Amino acid sequence: MHKVFNLIALLILVFVFLPLNAQEQGKPEISCVVTTEPIRLDGILDEDDWSGAGTIEHLTMVEPNEGGNPSFLTTIKILADQKNLYIGVICYDDQPDDIVSFSKARDSELENEDHIKLILDTYGDGRNGYIFAINPFAARYDALVSGNGEFENPNWDGAWDAKTSRNGESWSAEIRIPVSTLTFKRGLDFWGFNIERRIERLLEVDRWTAISRDYAIGRTIHAGVLTGLPEFNLGIGMTPKASVVGKATDKAGESTGYDWQPSLDITQRITSDINAQLTINTDFAETEVDSRQTNLTRFPILYPEKRHFFLEGADIFDFGLSLGLNFTPYYSRRIGLYQGNEVPIVAGGKINGKINNTHFGGLVTHTASLDTLIPSSNMSVIRVRQNILKESSVGIIATMGDPAGRSRAWTSGVDFTYQTSTLRGTKNFLIGAWALLNNREGLTGDKSAVGIKIDYPNDLFDWYLIYRRIGDGFDPSLGFVPRNNINVYRAKLAYMPRPDNIIVRQYNYQLSFDLYTNLQNQWESYFVTIRPFNAQLESGDLFGILVVPTGENLKDPFEISDGVIIQPGPYHWMRYNFEAQTASKRALNGTAMLGTGGFYGGRLDQVALAVNWRLMSFLILELSYENNIGKLPEGNFTKDLMAFRTVLNFNSNLNLSSFIQYDNDSGSIGSYSRLRWTFAPLGDLFIVYKHNIQEALPDRWNYASSQLIVKLSYGIAL
Repeated sequence: MHKVFNLIALLILVFVFLPLNAQEQGKPEISCVVTTEPIRLDGILDEDDWSGAGTIEHLTMVEPNEGGNPSFLTTIKILADQKNLYIGVICYDDQPDDIVSFSKARDSELENEDHIKLILDTYGDGRNGYIFAINPFAARYDALVSGNGEFENPNWDGAWDAKTSRNGESWSAEIRIPVSTLTFKRGLDFWGFNIERRIERLLEVDRWTAISRDYAIGRTIHAGVLTGLPEFNLGIGMTPKASVVGKATDKAGESTGYDWQPSLDITQRITSDINAQLTINTDFAETEVDSRQTNLTRFPILYPEKRHFFLEGADIFDFGLSLGLNFTPYYSRRIGLYQGNEVPIVAGGKINGKINNTHFGGLVTHTASLDTLIPSSNMSVIRVRQNILKESSVGIIATMGDPAGRSRAWTSGVDFTYQTSTLRGTKNFLIGAWALLNNREGLTGDKSAVGIKIDYPNDLFDWYLIYRRIGDGFDPSLGFVPRNNINVYRAKLAYMPRPDNIIVRQYNYQLSFDLYTNLQNQWESYFVTIRPFNAQLESGDLFGILVVPTGENLKDPFEISDGVIIQPGPYHWMRYNFEAQTASKRALNGTAMLGTGGFYGGRLDQVALAVNWRLMSFLILELSYENNIGKLPEGNFTKDLMAFRTVLNFNSNLNLSSFIQYDNDSGSIGSYSRLRWTFAPLGDLFIVYKHNIQEALPDRWNYASSQLIVKLSYGIAL
């Protein structure tokens, strides 16, 4: 332990206190022109006010040649009225037929196609921001940025609109962002602003400012300045949204059941920088089913949150420096879900915002009882984070309640993050530390957890050091902790040079080490990842090799598959993985992984394939397949997982998707189909159909269940 802290002290001296920070350069500015003329969104900048709008006429290349001139000209214009911000963009391209664009649906991932992405820092403090992106088909993407650009939450859905147009020499976009969808500091006449353009076929990124591969556009500390903002009129600031859901559910051997439920969500802007939300009889009928996963470990798998009420504004509850999803004191799926069953949420409330340099958020819910499994329960979480120094913060978190109704359940913690993005000029460097305590009826042992991380995430070198200590009694009721009673030691060093040739864009050589011991310092697990070769080509294709020495010291028997029980004892083995990925700019692209080597005294062979085929501009097919064949002294096993997804994007407001999954562990095939029609900015119609069949014999399948759901939602911004 003393060696760890000595190393930390040395690194702080070397990287923080040496006088290597560069003086910040002056930031570019663009003035926003106020318009009284209505802007009709059609993607064509033909209104008179566009000619006099504040204009950006030059971007700078970030990828592949940092600081170079862009391949094509991009023009950005900005207007505003009392209720909206307007951004007009013209993306010139003398080869319009080669533009890569295929997405049409709202919330599409646009990273692998041509698009424009902009960020707004509405507090002007370089801490957080809003991202808006659009492609030539007018597919929209939005996200919240937090943690000084470290985290991007794509699950936030703002009420905004955009249209695009194409001709023989360019594609253009008109974007309207109502200020009612943002929180901002009242009286501030400037915001942080940045914009970048992606040209996919060239794998090129051009940006207005923050011209460094070490920075993502989310680094608002390096954004430019948008000046001349008017005094915005927010109106009443209330947005009620009513929904009604009808369900028809059929199960094998039972009669069909029918049900309908109303629900209500009300969002109230208390001030320009504080939002509150109330939900009554909350329904998540339109939420997509979880993607099935293969688990070859003895620990539970964390599934991502998909429910909109918990996703919106979820970034405020992030705790600790890059803890990751495998350890978190607050895991929202503990609320409203229990042992795979949906628990009715009778009512819930949220509040989040910022006062001066203090960010805060709170959530409270009341869930109904679930048959005889669990009683009704109240659960809540509170988070406060105070900005200190230029990019650093200190915060607290507290959760109360237990999904199973156990009494006196609480968790509390404190975290600190030192962060700079100007080390040695333009380098990122972070130090984070955190500590947590929890309690609950019947919980005994050491109920604490602490951790520290030192991180240097940059383009050429990327390394970190991590230490965590998790007590044997640390089990937060609203958190996710897959294993306790452990010390965790982790380290990584990646060297990623960019050679000066026309074939390879970047290499990635990596060595990482993870060691888990119990609190008596007896080893339990280790993983060493050696990446002797990994290359991203100029074409966008990627190839790599992984060598993974692994060890597990089992104290108890472990059933990895039905009837295959691995016995206690120490195990050591070596695995080899071969990876390939074709460039996503191609209509037909995919990934492949072949793994082979030892596994618990035997052998494990793995194949994982994923294919994405953009058959037409409106039709996307995705197929994935995973096969694991294990041959162990205790017996053999096979784990298969297959999934097929079809996406029909008729336009940016109407899409139909279907998702079919099979795994041989459950022996079932499940299908999920959803039609979404966004008929108004706050109006949606969802039609969902679920169907499940169960394998009875090798050549026979039995019907298990089906469900038809219709949900209509409509809201009004007052």
